[in-house]
Amino acid sequence: QVQLVESGGGSVQAGGSLRLSCAASGDTYLTNSMGWFRQAPGKEREEVATIVRGAVGTTYYSDSVKGRFTISLDNAKNTVFLQMNSLRPEDTAMYYCAAGATYGAGWYLPKRYNYWGQGTQVTVSS
Repeated sequence: QVQLVESGGGSVQAGGSLRLSCAASGDTYLTNSMGWFRQAPGKEREEVATIVRGAVGTTYYSDSVKGRFTISLDNAKNTVFLQMNSLRPEDTAMYYCAAGATYGAGWYLPKRYNYWGQGTQVTVSS
């Protein structure tokens, strides 16, 4: 089993920044990818970004956040970060950390991830 604990959510005005963290513990060797998804009220969970463990650390981003958000991984601490800049009201959602053995394939599909955190709320006001 893998446990994921998110932190760093909060409220910010449009144009501001937030940094989310997700610490993984347990059988982390079962996973090779860590990512972030988000879900706004009344909407489906959607992909945000994923990073694949390894020397290269390949990253994937949804078009809606590309150029504004950056995902990174501290392998030694098994912690993934999501730096969110130029935040917009439409970024408001519950953000979930996820881990799985995707190898990058289908990274945008929630079903590819076996482990999920409890979520952290991000609210962006205009």
